Amino acid sequence: MAYHIVLVEPEIPANTGNIARTCAATGTHLHLVRPLGFRTDDRTLKRAGLDYWHAVHVHYYDSFEEVRQAYPDGRFFFASTRAARRYCDFAYRDGDLFVFGKETKGLPQQLLDANPETCIRLPMTSAVRSLNLANSAAIVVYEALRQNGFPGMV
Repeated sequence: MAYHIVLVEPEIPANTGNIARTCAATGTHLHLVRPLGFRTDDRTLKRAGLDYWHAVHVHYYDSFEEVRQAYPDGRFFFASTRAARRYCDFAYRDGDLFVFGKETKGLPQQLLDANPETCIRLPMTSAVRSLNLANSAAIVVYEALRQNGFPGMV
């Protein structure tokens, strides 16, 4: 069983490194859509991922459309603070892809508008605009794993 985290134009290397560590711990594939806001040899990126990079399946793309083409039958869930439905309102299954946008702007509005039935949000108070990207990705992937009995995990 494998889930997928897709980061569209991530900007902060430490967030991507932390997400990579979550991917290593959960067997989740990491998909990075360019342009990236950092170099892949950035020491902050490497440090956040610790020595787990060997356990991460990382895929690179030049556009989100390339990800769609690579997974034509995939179920894509789009994380946004503007989504109507909560992340826990869905029943996740093997192979689902969780899509997150850049830290400063989130996902493009046209992508959200084209996929309203699979847009998800994490509930929070109005005291903040959003959660940290790495925390959000971890919450969503662990919910999917929880729903499916944490397959292959101890």
